[in-house]
Amino acid sequence: MAKKLIGISSLILLLIVSGCTPRLDEETEVIQDTEKETTKTVIIPSLQLDETYYRTLMPYEESASRGLVVSNLATKYDMKEVENGLLRISQNEFSPDTYLFQEGQYLDTKTLEKWLARTNQAEGGLNPSSAGLTGEEKAKKAPVYITHIVEQNYLKKEDNTVKLAGVSVGLALNSIYYYQKEDYGAWFEEPLSQALIEENGKRIAEEVVSRMRKDEALANIPIVVGLFKQSSKNAVVPGTYFTYSVAPGGKNVSDWQQVNEEYILFPSADSKEKYRDLDTIFRNFKQDVELYFPNYTSIIGTGYFKENQLQKLTINIPIQFYGTAEVIGFTQHLAGLVKTHFNTSMNVEVQVNSLDRTEALLVKKPGEEDPFVHIYTQ
Repeated sequence: MAKKLIGISSLILLLIVSGCTPRLDEETEVIQDTEKETTKTVIIPSLQLDETYYRTLMPYEESASRGLVVSNLATKYDMKEVENGLLRISQNEFSPDTYLFQEGQYLDTKTLEKWLARTNQAEGGLNPSSAGLTGEEKAKKAPVYITHIVEQNYLKKEDNTVKLAGVSVGLALNSIYYYQKEDYGAWFEEPLSQALIEENGKRIAEEVVSRMRKDEALANIPIVVGLFKQSSKNAVVPGTYFTYSVAPGGKNVSDWQQVNEEYILFPSADSKEKYRDLDTIFRNFKQDVELYFPNYTSIIGTGYFKENQLQKLTINIPIQFYGTAEVIGFTQHLAGLVKTHFNTSMNVEVQVNSLDRTEALLVKKPGEEDPFVHIYTQ
């Protein structure tokens, strides 16, 4: 676990970006020192693209556990959301206006590999022992609860110093335990109840924070812990965080706050049951698209909801034609359909994809009647 100390040494030229309205400050050159007695020059960017984005020290420094997320999470959707969801939770404690972002530098690959093991596989393993149990017995009595831990660091500039001011960790928890009754045999599923996931997630969170506090650099730093419930291996929408807690400096987690977020596939039985009106709108849009060009793979949409309110609807339209004129004509038709079917309060993004690339992008932000359209011609 590396300790970080960052001091400001000089000021470099302010970037002027024409046509941009994001927040601009003075771009600052800083010196980053490590416990390895090496220093390097990094930069605090002048441009903050949006109030929900953190500015990040450059050159970008990868996580100390880089690569584990790919091997530990079952779907590409969870790989992305376990990080993005943690960023959203972190904004409740670490404002993007005053904090800088850096990928986790304290929990390295070897540490996490030990923590994510079973207790009979590695000292300090956070998952229950499987000693003497068959595959089915493991599923019933000792399933693997936690599969990944993602860490994010938040730094703050004070006077002439930029230093670590907060840490967030996301604990990715299984919703389904997959097992074999015999070697090379068929795979079976053992669903884990929400109560079981939450009970073990909170227990593991307390242990993780307790271990992190043993690092002098993290002893008195606020630590945000989020519990992420993974989707099944066959899911085409990501899982979500369902609760989080803040451990003040020097303390462990205590009070937990619920996170009411979910991703819903459109069209589906879930979308029809939970969001009938939006499901009808989507199906009508889909039907009108099919009237134009019916011979393609089915349209699917992913709705992101917070507090049961739609935040964004992302629609993917795969196509099988490649002529530039045809793509342009199809995209123009889509722009009209987006305007007709989705009201001005909705945040909608439509991606038109062929076999090997994105052909067009349409984005309609809340408050806008006409979508922004970009056609990729190269």
